Order: sequence, then C-alpha cells, then structure tokens
Amino acid sequence: MKIIRVTKENLEKEHICCAISSNKDCQVVAKKRWMSRQLEEGLVFEKADVRGKAFIEYIPAEKAWCPVDAPGYMFINCLWVSGQFKGKGIANELLSSCIENSKSEGKQGIVIISSAKKRPFLADPTFLKYKGFTVADEANPYFTLMYLPFDETTLKPKFKTCAKQGMIEEKGVVIYYSAQCPFTAKYVPLAEQVVTSKGIAFKAIEYKSANEAQVAAVPSTSYSLFYNGRFITNEILSEKRLEKLLEE
Repeated sequence: MKIIRVTKENLEKEHICCAISSNKDCQVVAKKRWMSRQLEEGLVFEKADVRGKAFIEYIPAEKAWCPVDAPGYMFINCLWVSGQFKGKGIANELLSSCIENSKSEGKQGIVIISSAKKRPFLADPTFLKYKGFTVADEANPYFTLMYLPFDETTLKPKFKTCAKQGMIEEKGVVIYYSAQCPFTAKYVPLAEQVVTSKGIAFKAIEYKSANEAQVAAVPSTSYSLFYNGRFITNEILSEKRLEKLLEE
C-alpha cells in the first residue's frame, strides 16, 4: 500500500476520502478551501492510495481547531479507516507515519479526541489504547483527550476550561461547525430546514479560524449541536435522524 501526502500542489487533483463526489460538490469545495489555508499552518493530510475513507489528518496542537492546551504536541484531527479497508493494517501504517513525522519535527507526543466508548466522528478508544494512548483529560458529556507521549517526563495535555461544561446560553437549536469536516457544507443547511419547519429557533455559527475554535464550549468543533443550551451531539445528523431527535 502506498501513502500519499496531500499538498497545495496536488490538492485539487487528489481525492480527499470523505467526500467521494466530484470537485464541484459543495462538500469537497468547502473542505479543500479549508485545507488549503491550514496546509500553510502545518496541516498534514495523508491517505492510502485507495478511493475511500482511509486517511489521517493532523496539525501542531497550537494551530488545532480545538480547545486543547497541548503545547509541543501534534493534534490528530481525524484518523479514519472504514469499510473494505479495515483490518488490513492501514490505520497502523497511517498512525506510524504520523508518529514518525511528529518525532522528526521535535514534538513531545500526539493528542486526539475520543470517548469512553466508540462514537461516530470520534477516534476509536480501543484502537488507541492498543497503540499505547492513555486518557489525559475529560470533558462533559462524553469526550476524552487521549495522548501518546514520546517521553515519560512530557507534560500531560488537557482540555481548556471553556470546553468542560458542554453548555451555552442560547435557546433553540444551535449548531457550531467548521469546514474541517466536508459533510457540514451539506448537512448544516439541511438541519436548518428541518428545525425551522417545526417552528424551533435555529442558529448556525461557523468557526472561521483556529482562534475561534480554541474557545469553543465543547471539544468537537467540526460539528456540535446544542438544544436549549445543552450539548446534544457531535454526530453530523441526517434529516431523518435530526427529526427523530427533535421528536424525542
């Protein structure tokens, strides 16, 4: 298997794994525009030479779009291997490449967001524990910050205080999101249609910089849905899933 690194030079021609449709698709356009800016900040996007979800994306933690305090660490935005590509050692190879690159850049370790049990759009805790990651910190209602230090004396990373409670003051449905995940370009507007059709107040707030995302109310900044001030989910919901949630 060959690993391909996406760069500014090949970004337009390379498939970016999550959104399999054409470069004209709104999801692909939004994600690639976001990537183009973040590549200048040290973002690394590596993928298996396959057409599907088999990739890793990481960036120095100081530049991460996440409320973490992890100076000197590398932050993994997403490690995703799914479907027919599971069980073939691809995740191991992608993570090993991240570790090697991080060490070569003098990083102290790696951090990634997970949870106590496997949840959609969060890293698999079982796999991470198998690879030597341990829990560094927790945030309501189910987020864990897992880390892999390269030295036993390395300081433990943590979530910023702002991300601990999982609450906001606004009522109705509020979605905070960024273009870091391509699916938000499609599903945030669909969520607005579903919510407003039921007469519920709706607001969508896009994080447009790392500085904005680093003061978020929850660790998940690609997508976080609140209802009447309480965080509900980081899972990007289809129309039917959202309707069911509102009915409950």
